[in-house]
Amino acid sequence: MTDRRPVTDHDRDQVRALHAQGLSRNEIARQIGRSGKTVSNIAKAAGLTFERGPEVAAATEARKVDAKARRAALALALLDDAERLRKQLFAPCTVYSFGGRDNTFEQALIEEPSFRDKRDLMQAVSTAIDRSVKLDEYDSGANLGQVVSLLETIGRGLTGKYGTGDDEHPIDDDEPGDIDG
Repeated sequence: MTDRRPVTDHDRDQVRALHAQGLSRNEIARQIGRSGKTVSNIAKAAGLTFERGPEVAAATEARKVDAKARRAALALALLDDAERLRKQLFAPCTVYSFGGRDNTFEQALIEEPSFRDKRDLMQAVSTAIDRSVKLDEYDSGANLGQVVSLLETIGRGLTGKYGTGDDEHPIDDDEPGDIDG
């Protein structure tokens, strides 16, 4: 339904005041009882916009910074987890079992975990460390492509200086500083 009431100076003043408070177009429309289109027309006539580009960009950047801080904290927590798990490899532990014909519970303290338990602990340690490293890599900006490119550049430089060792590019064994004399 179209609002056919004429726009008043009071409407214009309210739009300017609420816009100055940073309210959205739709929130202003709700508060003054007008349509969003009417509020937009009043704002346009007053030279106001509802462009929130800079605010949205700043909020997005703030969320990115917060997420990076959370990933860093998680990476550290994963390393702490890995350390706690690794300490269990050679620590005394309790083993237990349920069952048997009488469905009994038995437990015993042993000097260190079984081989299978140690293997499982090492897998958990490895996973925690791997995930921590991946979180660090994510925020470092380094990716596999950059690493490969760097290694290729180093390889080309070494090949150019020392050759490949094949008949076409023999390695010169008479480099200064060689130990084999």
